[in-house]
Amino acid sequence: MPEIVNTAQSHAWNGPEGVHWAAHQDRWNAVNDGFNAPLLDAARLTATGRVLDIGCGAGRTTRLAARRVPRGSALGLDLSGPMLAEARARAAREGIRNISFVQGDAQTHPFEPGPGGFDAVISRYGAMFFADPVAAFTHLHAAVRPGGRLALICPADPGRNGWVTAMASLRGILPLGDFGRAGTPGMFSLADPDHVRHLLTSAGWTAVGVEPVEAYGVWGQDAEDAADFLLATGPGRHLADQAAPAELTRARTALRDHLRAHETADGTGVRLLSSSWLITGERPPSPLNPR
Repeated sequence: MPEIVNTAQSHAWNGPEGVHWAAHQDRWNAVNDGFNAPLLDAARLTATGRVLDIGCGAGRTTRLAARRVPRGSALGLDLSGPMLAEARARAAREGIRNISFVQGDAQTHPFEPGPGGFDAVISRYGAMFFADPVAAFTHLHAAVRPGGRLALICPADPGRNGWVTAMASLRGILPLGDFGRAGTPGMFSLADPDHVRHLLTSAGWTAVGVEPVEAYGVWGQDAEDAADFLLATGPGRHLADQAAPAELTRARTALRDHLRAHETADGTGVRLLSSSWLITGERPPSPLNPR
């Protein structure tokens, strides 16, 4: 595997976090699938397009992109071996042939030269964890053909994300610290639109857009199931590992009680609102190739 510079994230996603996401991929898709259509529409894919999906995880958006480019191709890139194994298995089960997956770091991966580069780079919640964001987005800019597109879904205001509000209800029980604060490294590193515009412009992207998109996701069958799931996620495990058994029991009870208000009347599960940014950009067309 080529050089990995994002070693902390590589360690996490090839450990318990990656195993968790691979094993619970259907649940995570139930949470995040509401953002698939806005993401893929913004990428402006064509039937013959070449698509790069960064931080592709178990390949949900890569597979959807591949179906939109039936005479083109889709490449999914991720640090996580466990998630890529799941991605390959699912693509094979679905009979998708114009797709491939590679383990690597989007900041440094040596993309194979093609006819003018990728037509689009996409990512659903996979672009917030770069060790050096400017270097990463500059590298991705070089991988896209002139006139190509960038389309990302990234978390926006933490206070408008239902799962963050749910976990924040445990403050005073678990040691939340600066959990859920916008701008901190990690999930909310791209939550500030001005920062995003400056970052992408510095990396060479033009026509940078940052638009709000919101969608409800299903986090569990009922409040108890959703509470257990939230405490099993990476942030939940991190907080739970710092708690004594009695505190953890209190936290689970409090989280369950908070989530009861979000159980649907028709019994279809616990629905929480997710607030994100749809971030777009372009590589300027070449004067010799204005398409």
